[in-house]
Amino acid sequence: MIETLFSFAIATSILAISPGPDNIFVLTQSIVNGKKYGLATVFGLMTGCIIHTTLVAFGVSAIIKENENIFFFIKLLGASYLIYLAFKVYKSDAKIVLSNQTDKSESVLKLFKKGFIMNVLNPKVTIFFLAFFPQFLFSDSISNVVQFYVLGGVFILTSFLVFASIAVLAGSISNYLKENLKVGVYLKWGQIIVFVLIAIMILL
Repeated sequence: MIETLFSFAIATSILAISPGPDNIFVLTQSIVNGKKYGLATVFGLMTGCIIHTTLVAFGVSAIIKENENIFFFIKLLGASYLIYLAFKVYKSDAKIVLSNQTDKSESVLKLFKKGFIMNVLNPKVTIFFLAFFPQFLFSDSISNVVQFYVLGGVFILTSFLVFASIAVLAGSISNYLKENLKVGVYLKWGQIIVFVLIAIMILL
């Protein structure tokens, strides 16, 4: 159980660190408006993850209870989706581009709402949770719903620590990215490796 959750946390942290629209948005807000605004965005994003965790917990748990064959099909789709994500990352530019154009009139509450809405209305997050979470169920004796919420909690806590660190250290991170252009390449391949390893784990 502990080993599974630890592996899940490591995979989550690598994905959270890898450049994506969410952490780049947090970094940009923090650089332009200050860490308080970046943290507000982080809280919004993480609150949205609770909604996705709930949808996956009850939806997938019901499927597991009703039909193991359908669940296997979902795992197969999950593996395919993760391979697709790895391919998209492979084809993408490794260069990390930061925009200095943000709306300075936005309040902390507005940025919290924006982060929340960005996350909740993104169907790709639900699909990712659907592909990612079932592979880390860790107990035959604990309810699947409870296990999904535990995984959701670990995902939110790990992602929050990474994103909050980005918000607080935004200035230093920005300077580091500008001075070390190869870091985007390392993060890109880290993300690809995680996606592929999880997909293989599902198939095996």
